[in-house]
Amino acid sequence: RDLVRSRGLGDVYKRQTPNKKELVKLNGTNIYYEVYGRGEPLFLLHAFTATSKSWHPYIESYANEFEVYLVDLKGHGKSSPFSEKLSIKAAAVELDALIKYLQLESIKAIGYSYGGDILFQLALLRPGLIKSMVCIGATGTWNINDVPTWLDYLSYKNIDNLPWMREQQENEDRIKSILDQVPNYDVKVSDDELKNIQVKTLLVFGDNDDSISLEEIARAKKFLPTSYLWIVPDTGHGAHKDNNKAEFVRLTKEFLTDR
Repeated sequence: RDLVRSRGLGDVYKRQTPNKKELVKLNGTNIYYEVYGRGEPLFLLHAFTATSKSWHPYIESYANEFEVYLVDLKGHGKSSPFSEKLSIKAAAVELDALIKYLQLESIKAIGYSYGGDILFQLALLRPGLIKSMVCIGATGTWNINDVPTWLDYLSYKNIDNLPWMREQQENEDRIKSILDQVPNYDVKVSDDELKNIQVKTLLVFGDNDDSISLEEIARAKKFLPTSYLWIVPDTGHGAHKDNNKAEFVRLTKEFLTDR
């Protein structure tokens, strides 16, 4: 999901030199990732329709304290295109395969929208793997049919209003394959599943985010055992971007490094 009409990438990419970058084939799927900095592993996961490039402006902010992993999630960027119906759980399984390949025993993570939904699935898939996570504009539960205006917005006929896609995706066919999956976006985390996520979690939402109901935010906050909620004023879905970036970085670094 990349669900704020008025936003593009919000930042100019900074040129960075990764410690490592690789396209690795795992269980038949090619996954592209880059690594920066040193310290505890920190995964930064992008929104649906974006790529790992969207996190480039944040590398410098985190790389002194963390070993930062940027991943092109399935279907996006340099990773394999979608070959079957979109499944957020399957995307979590593929991310877990990468983490096992990297031989990481535990991670911390920040996930934006789709990336946040994947983190909820990963926490259920592998309890104990994620030490703490920040989820921006995501509660682990979302269905495109609950916000039908996005079916038109996130469609190829509207591509001229989705400028980040041509900035980030490899080609027009990849853009079309991603947008073709939008009607399939459906993921649900039950109350009992939320109760079983033993991960310190910071939920971050813009107060003008029109893609997620306050009721759903309240449900996630209620049932996650160790959770914190930050409502960012005068902000849409990308609550970590633009004028909020500095404060977002400051608070998340404090949250992620707090033992």
